[in-house]
Amino acid sequence: MDLKEALTVAIDYEHRVRDHYARGTEALLDPKAKKVFETLAREEQGHITYLESRLAEWQKRGYVDSPELPTILPSVAWVQTARDRLADLPAGTTTGNEMDLLKTALELERATSGFYRSLVDTLPAGQRELFARFLAIEEGHLAIVQAEIDAVAGHGHWFDFQEFSLEAG
Repeated sequence: MDLKEALTVAIDYEHRVRDHYARGTEALLDPKAKKVFETLAREEQGHITYLESRLAEWQKRGYVDSPELPTILPSVAWVQTARDRLADLPAGTTTGNEMDLLKTALELERATSGFYRSLVDTLPAGQRELFARFLAIEEGHLAIVQAEIDAVAGHGHWFDFQEFSLEAG
């Protein structure tokens, strides 16, 4: 796969994940769950904007710089620490629809992470850096969605944003 195709396919992956979070935001009843999906949808939109700018640069100049890709979400380690801290608190409540949305999100994030991992493993050295940052961020998304699933399943509770803010880093 060449860089242009990698960017085009990456944009498609990001659209699918973003659209799922946006639809989930509309379907969820729990305000805390809505906040998680809204935040993740906003993060994925940032990925789309970034990737589209890289594709436009490639089309114009024939190469791509890799400026820093920001994230609005905390690191995987931070999520794990917060998850462990909240594990003994009472479980939250959810509908089956919310769990289905979370499971679909987990599948989409796994597929997206797998795609970025394959790019990091197969693209020429100078092009891997662009996608390595995406891989790290998507692994953070996986951790957040898994923490939400664990919370809904009774391994904790819906994250209380006063204690666990997705915008905190």
